[in-house]
Amino acid sequence: MFLKILKNDIFWITLFTGFFAQALKFIIYWIRDKKPNIEWLFTTGGMPSSHSASVMCLSTMVGIRAGFDSLIFGVTLYFSLIIMYDAAGLRRAAGEQARIINTLIKEVGEGKGIGNTKLKELLGHTPKEVFTGALLGILIGVLFA
Repeated sequence: MFLKILKNDIFWITLFTGFFAQALKFIIYWIRDKKPNIEWLFTTGGMPSSHSASVMCLSTMVGIRAGFDSLIFGVTLYFSLIIMYDAAGLRRAAGEQARIINTLIKEVGEGKGIGNTKLKELLGHTPKEVFTGALLGILIGVLFA
């Protein structure tokens, strides 16, 4: 069974797509900030969304190989849309809340023992980041299907 997973090119191409999107994100922010930041290889948020790229690559390849009217494509696309909605909705809102809490702690709690731990603010994506990641994933899916 494990050997079959190792031979599953859809899995590996989807995994590659996520890593490729993260590497692209690293390069984009290196150019923007004029200095490399290794954290961009491992962090959530930013342009493009690697989650969106991965799941849309998966959905595209499944659709091309199994048929866009197949049960497995329907399931894959449904979960892909949930992941992208979560990235642009729930996780983005959580990041905004973290930013506000960090500001409150800095302004109100400084020196009052409220804590020094800064919450991670970049958790989700803008719709543009999700859309760009999805387009990247579709392109890679079409190229390798």
